[in-house]
Amino acid sequence: MTSHSGTVVAVDVGGSGLRLQTYAGRPGPVLTAPGARVGAGGIDVAALVADARSLLGGVATEDASGAVPPEVVVWSMRGLLFLADRADVLRTVVEGLGARRTVVVSDAVAGLVGATGRIGPGAVVAAGTGAVAFGTDFDRQWRRVDGWGHVLGDAGSAASLGMAGLRAALRAHDGLPDGSAALLNAAVDLLGAPEGWPRLVMTTADAPERLASVAPLVTAAAATDPVAHALCAQAGTDLAVSLLRAADGLADPLLAATGGLLAAAPVAEALDAHLAGAGVVRSPAHGGALDGAVHLARHLRDTGGVPEHPAYLLLR
Repeated sequence: MTSHSGTVVAVDVGGSGLRLQTYAGRPGPVLTAPGARVGAGGIDVAALVADARSLLGGVATEDASGAVPPEVVVWSMRGLLFLADRADVLRTVVEGLGARRTVVVSDAVAGLVGATGRIGPGAVVAAGTGAVAFGTDFDRQWRRVDGWGHVLGDAGSAASLGMAGLRAALRAHDGLPDGSAALLNAAVDLLGAPEGWPRLVMTTADAPERLASVAPLVTAAAATDPVAHALCAQAGTDLAVSLLRAADGLADPLLAATGGLLAAAPVAEALDAHLAGAGVVRSPAHGGALDGAVHLARHLRDTGGVPEHPAYLLLR
């Protein structure tokens, strides 16, 4: 039996914060709280659920008997794939928010649904501080590509591009081929003397963000500096390679790309050129992970089901 009434709640938990939106006939405002707190036991999911419950307290619907629990909650969470006990996350969200039906989903899945605007074959690559691609047919194939962090992967990310920019700057500093004096000058203005760069980008907790802060210097220099342009083009190509691998084997998939790095023309142009060489064109991204969580919640409310997967999408 399906229902087209009742409030649904979408939550997206990322590194920069928790965002929550209700939908009951029309979308409610996007409410925010601090992001994931990581302690000795890992991500403190109970604290995040308490934050979401507090946000809901200001928008709870009521009838004559008091507060009405949400019909559906979809909880999109960054890093879900790496958690040992995803069922415990589901249990915590169920007990904390009390919805009739609850979904815990990887932000990769929510991001794909948000970007393509549908629950169907597709792939998306997200190019933020890190980079990860994900593709699925919501049936047999669920494939994640990259997302291994700035030391081991994240090819095409802002952190990766920033690291490449600093390497080119240091090559100019040392008088080696393929260096960029323009990037050296810009990076010194941003980070100080090169002798301090290793500590900033190798030993600090915010090293990925520090590296990502250099990416805008590279994209800004690309118009006049051949080295910077080549680095941007490589980033776009890397993103396209990950996206194509994520989509490999899917029947008539929609392909999309998201993330702030795509605002840089040489990155986006290289991405699209590589896709064109493979005979495909990406679709404009409709929205982000929170939009995808809302879409999943409405779909579950209106149809009674969503595809399940033990690692990516858990339902109770």
